[in-house]
Amino acid sequence: MAALPIQIDRTSPVPLYHQLAEQLTAAITEGILRPGDPFENEVAMSDRLSLSRPTVRRAISELVNKGLLVRRRGIGTTVANQMVHRKAELTSLYDDLAREGRTPRTDVLSLNCEAHDDRAAEALGLPPGTPLVAIVRLRYAGEAPLAILRNWLPPALNDLTADQLEAEGLYAVLRARGVRPSVARQRIGARNATAEERRILHLSKAEPLVTMTRSAYDADGSPVEFGDHCYRADQYSVEVVVSDR
Repeated sequence: MAALPIQIDRTSPVPLYHQLAEQLTAAITEGILRPGDPFENEVAMSDRLSLSRPTVRRAISELVNKGLLVRRRGIGTTVANQMVHRKAELTSLYDDLAREGRTPRTDVLSLNCEAHDDRAAEALGLPPGTPLVAIVRLRYAGEAPLAILRNWLPPALNDLTADQLEAEGLYAVLRARGVRPSVARQRIGARNATAEERRILHLSKAEPLVTMTRSAYDADGSPVEFGDHCYRADQYSVEVVVSDR
């Protein structure tokens, strides 16, 4: 592979590893490096840029942690498949994909307007045994299956149709009905996929899932949606901005 043009400013207060990581990230996000491309090895990059190996290793590790690079034994480091980077804000995966320039597509796997789930009922502030609207969707990015989305809604929304849910993202459908999710509590995790999830998402036994459970509320604080989603870990990451203020 051709060596990337990297400019390191040793007079800058910005740490050297961060300067390198930012330029490598830009090369991937701007398409200079494409998914599957081999990545310059640590020793060669260290020698070429006159940087210490720990500095280069830290920069590369940042990209691995972001999911932009993949290390494989016997193959080396390569650029990861294109990922969806969801910022920690209240957006739908459908909108995230569209914003990334990818084509979202949805298959509704099931739609049950008389579902019973006590965990979801509690999250929605409803008594146990309340019949809920339960939706299971398979979300694609282009032709690639990306996520299984399980959602529960209050019974007042029992007239939703599969056609509506396949044409738009769930939040767009809710907003069209005057239901406006404004804030959410989310929990991000990871786990092994079930056999059924592996089949649907085309995963091997060794590939994990990123998981997210979310309770969404409107501006008045009323629960409007509970979700339990799982995503291909090689295609999805969450970006969080932190501050000391």
